[in-house]
Amino acid sequence: MRIGIIGGSGYTGVELLRLLCVRDDVDVVFVSSRAQAGNPVCQLFPSLRGHVDLKFSNPDDVSDTPCDLVFFATPNGTAMTQAAALLEKGVKIIDLSADFRLKDIATWEKWYGWSHASAHLVEEAVYGLPELFRDKISSARLVANPGCYPTAVQLGFLPLLEAGIVDTQSLIADAKSGITGAGRGASVPNLLAEAADSFKAYAVAGHRHLPEIEQGLNIMANGNVNLTFTPHLLPVIRGIHATLYARLNTQADLQSLFEKRYENEPFVDVLPAGSHPETRSVRGTNMCRLAVHQPQDRDTAVVLAVEDNLVKGAAGQAVQNMNLMLGLPETTGLLHPAMMP
Repeated sequence: MRIGIIGGSGYTGVELLRLLCVRDDVDVVFVSSRAQAGNPVCQLFPSLRGHVDLKFSNPDDVSDTPCDLVFFATPNGTAMTQAAALLEKGVKIIDLSADFRLKDIATWEKWYGWSHASAHLVEEAVYGLPELFRDKISSARLVANPGCYPTAVQLGFLPLLEAGIVDTQSLIADAKSGITGAGRGASVPNLLAEAADSFKAYAVAGHRHLPEIEQGLNIMANGNVNLTFTPHLLPVIRGIHATLYARLNTQADLQSLFEKRYENEPFVDVLPAGSHPETRSVRGTNMCRLAVHQPQDRDTAVVLAVEDNLVKGAAGQAVQNMNLMLGLPETTGLLHPAMMP
């Protein structure tokens, strides 16, 4: 299968290459970057020396390159201007930006600040959370890859909402991300001297991932939910830890509920009762690890979710979706263990 990557000079781009370059069932035929055009990929990413021999292409020069599927690892606003032309040529698309995640155009334009250039494709786009939309992803030609926070939060709340055992109007997500969640661009707040040895909340008044998360939770609950979502910046390179709170409206065996819901999911690991998952346990993997608690047997469920924001939260989930879209085994190239330490 011939694969293209548009916008390959960021962290999600290099993660896509890391996951794909060792496979013999797919062939990355181009990686584009306007700023790096003409430079060897391994010059920017020495970790890929001996694995990737490509040079970065100019995005304007790749439109006629034969491909079966193209990843957009680009900033918001890019994929929506180019998707239609690729789809007309029969190329499947996985967009890692937010361009096609929200079904309500007005909501998207409110949170992202400009007019949507491909509103006619939004309804067709399938939200790429395999644990909820696997069948639709398998037959899709355009997949909107979920955000990193939304993946952890939705997977954590999913069993509770599907079972209808929690108050949907008082959900809380207290989530923390490593610095790579902010991307690879230079920024003073992301400098080592600014972010190290510190810990802070941000976007408390409203984060762009909130409407995406609520959209998914509404589907799970078959109704409207009310979520308080507070993101935090951790002084670590990669990883997300989400602590989720939900008020129970009935008694239930939460451990069994979670184990049964995810027993056939290859990339969701429900830990034994009483566990506290660590971000290091998923570093470099496509796994989301969950633990569910009911402190003091009271009426609050506490779910702990950890994932690698660049893998299950971005490039790994995109490859998982690619496998489904191309009719390949879903777990192909994604079963390696976490890096330790």
